[in-house]
Amino acid sequence: MPHSVLARLPHGSIRLVVVFGLLLLVSLLVLHPRPGRPHVAAAAAGGGLPDTSALFLSLSPGANASIAADLRALTAGPHLAGTPASAGAAAHVLARLRAAGLQTLTREYEPLLSYPGHASLALLRPDGSLLKRLSLEEPADEGHRVVPPYHAYAPSGGAVAEAVFVNLGREEDYVALERLGVGVRDRVAVARRGGGYRGGVVARAAEKGAVAVLIAGNADGGVERGVVLLGGPGDPLTPGWAATSGAERLGFDDKAVKRRFPTIPSMPVSAKTAAAIIRSLGGPAMPAEWKNGLGVDVGGVGPGPTLVNFTYQEDRKFRKIRDIFGIIKGHEEPDRYVILGNHRDAWIYGAVDPNSGTAALLDIARRLGMLLQSGWKPQRSIILCSWDAEEFGMIGSTEWVEENLEDLHSKAVAYLNVDCAVQGVGFFAGSTPQLDKLLVDVTRQVKDPDVTGKMIHDTWNEMSGGIKIERLARTDSDFAPFLHHAGIPSVDLYYGEEFPGYHTALDTYNWMEKHGDPLFLRHLAITEIWGLLALRLANDPVLPFDYQAYSSQLQEHIKAFSALTSNSQAVNLMNGFINDLSAAAMEVLKEMKKLQQLDLYDEHARMWRRLLNDRLLLAERSFLQPEGLQGRGWFKHLLYSPPEDYESKFSFFPGIADAISRSANLSDKEREGAMQHEVWKVCRAIQRAASVLRGEFSEQKPTNFGSLVAP
Repeated sequence: MPHSVLARLPHGSIRLVVVFGLLLLVSLLVLHPRPGRPHVAAAAAGGGLPDTSALFLSLSPGANASIAADLRALTAGPHLAGTPASAGAAAHVLARLRAAGLQTLTREYEPLLSYPGHASLALLRPDGSLLKRLSLEEPADEGHRVVPPYHAYAPSGGAVAEAVFVNLGREEDYVALERLGVGVRDRVAVARRGGGYRGGVVARAAEKGAVAVLIAGNADGGVERGVVLLGGPGDPLTPGWAATSGAERLGFDDKAVKRRFPTIPSMPVSAKTAAAIIRSLGGPAMPAEWKNGLGVDVGGVGPGPTLVNFTYQEDRKFRKIRDIFGIIKGHEEPDRYVILGNHRDAWIYGAVDPNSGTAALLDIARRLGMLLQSGWKPQRSIILCSWDAEEFGMIGSTEWVEENLEDLHSKAVAYLNVDCAVQGVGFFAGSTPQLDKLLVDVTRQVKDPDVTGKMIHDTWNEMSGGIKIERLARTDSDFAPFLHHAGIPSVDLYYGEEFPGYHTALDTYNWMEKHGDPLFLRHLAITEIWGLLALRLANDPVLPFDYQAYSSQLQEHIKAFSALTSNSQAVNLMNGFINDLSAAAMEVLKEMKKLQQLDLYDEHARMWRRLLNDRLLLAERSFLQPEGLQGRGWFKHLLYSPPEDYESKFSFFPGIADAISRSANLSDKEREGAMQHEVWKVCRAIQRAASVLRGEFSEQKPTNFGSLVAP
């Protein structure tokens, strides 16, 4: 049947067409092994033979229609976290996990969430009389009542003041305004989206003395909602522990809490509303490059002469949120967890963000359930997670990680994240470096959804002059608590670099069906990559971690770092420790080859594998600093946490990046000392990882690295 027809079949119809045939195929493949091979069901439970991946892929026919049906159900109405409307999506996910035959669990938390109260915006003449009331609404094409555009956790407040257009609201934009003799102190800063994290844009405007911030949306009419909290993910009143009912909560006057909340009100507005303000501005002429894509040909940068009258009332509430889990216990190592996660809460309909990922997760559950029915079991446990309240700052995932931190430290193999599974054309991925090779290998097994006859690996390699894998130093999805706080190897997958309807009422099933992925084949591709990654991590006898790739990536980071410093001693120091990590990784590679020569089911080999896998699993934890980054204790990963400065170009070594950004007003000696201390922290972390990979206690031995300071 043509894909175009399959993509539009209702969920129940496609099951009638394919389910019995697929179950028969799985049964034949599992219960009747190929000549010369062990029984596949038993082998997969203890050995992870490639047949399991083939079985998973054999369940692809018709899956795009199943995914489309789930996406339609999930986006039938708004489902903002903490509201009664969120119950429908939660019930759908829970029902589908149970229908797949998975064991299900739920966990509730009660964080502080932020909703909009009253807001108003108007243009006034210089004498204070009303010139024009401005709209804060957004077109919604589905006929539902939706949450109006707002910034979560923006404080209540108001301003009657002149406006200044600050372009993207970056430091370089304020420098340009300063050259023009224009400041924003006691004025309303009007920015357009694209200057990085919106919370950072608001914070920078506050530093410059602005009394309020308006951030313009896209020219298509969409208005981007979003959170403006600072300082990391999770419930702002329970930093480091779970926001369970009755848990300790810090007060709003606590210093740690105050640092997280913005100090001035802010609001997203439509491009049309922003244009009305900008056209009314006088002052110096706008730089030519600032006009690109703005849709405004007249007007200066301000200030004034018109006044902006802006008010906003925030409504903070403690609300219950609900994480949902589907669990498949491992046959041989039930205490080792391969975790797949996606959030289901959305600002409004969330067809792209996040329910394209939710629909893919549910199809993985469907396929794994069919494999279970045939007698298959994974070697390690697989946990499918549906997070709540991600849009408020990764709250659902963060609270769960904080609650289970010690268990995850010792048992989590990897976290595989998909948020916006499909938002356009082209495959993109981020990961911690030891998973690069596995990720690339898996893309060789999955057909490209857009180019007939090619695999995703081929088009990914051709898309931008070679495969590029991002390092996960950003804090905009649920991998953040797993990697930055818990040190768990992580992957993030998505199709399409960006989506113009991001966090707007335009993110609908209708857009996805007409523009984003009409045949739902990109959804299918993400599902297959995601599922194959999980199966390899759950079934491979030896974890497919490559720390040689990690060493190579760190060497590339050192090259980039060396371009920013004249301290050759620090560069040489770091290179020495990285070479030691590379040597340890080579020793592990030799150990893996020896293990491959042993009988898969020999008890000695099993014990050896377990010990090696533990070292591979725990090496990433070595990059954690228990007390966290300076001034930002929640972030503990010394290689891949986000830098403090949201505009920093660093995607690695956050402590060093922070030292550089904080040292502008220090003497050369003080600057060098601050950076050197952070360099040593990174060196000690790399040394810890090498020791863990070798499986040895640290011992004093001659090195070329200088005298080590105890961590």
